Amino acid sequence: MTGFLFELSFWLAAPVWLLMIFAPGWGPTARVAASPWTVTPVLLVHLVLAIPVFPELWAAVSSPDIDTFRDLTVRANGAGAVWAQVIAWDLLIGQWMYRESRRLRVSPLVMGPLLVLTILLSPFGLPAFLLLRAARTRRTDRAGAAIV
Repeated sequence: MTGFLFELSFWLAAPVWLLMIFAPGWGPTARVAASPWTVTPVLLVHLVLAIPVFPELWAAVSSPDIDTFRDLTVRANGAGAVWAQVIAWDLLIGQWMYRESRRLRVSPLVMGPLLVLTILLSPFGLPAFLLLRAARTRRTDRAGAAIV
């Protein structure tokens, strides 16, 4: 059951990612990406996995150290709970990136690969997007200042 829930956490988030990457201009995509509720099913999976290992989870987050965290993730439910939490937060980050990219009119051909990078390795995808966003914002600010 734990293995199924581990995999399910990704598949619950996948439709939102697919919309943002492959249908970025479609009206429903913007509405879906604007909702923080998209992560709720993934967080429910997290809850189901976390409850059986709650004492270990609490120990890992209330007094963090590497050994306590290792003890949590050695357990299948502990690793699954951490995975589901990562999937949920990555999805929220991806949704924010999608909305910002639409606001800044970043090409979907640029954003698609950045969103894929964020799915796989959000600690690389988010900073890459932040650099793009900063450059885009700086360019927009300069263009606006020249008009005024």
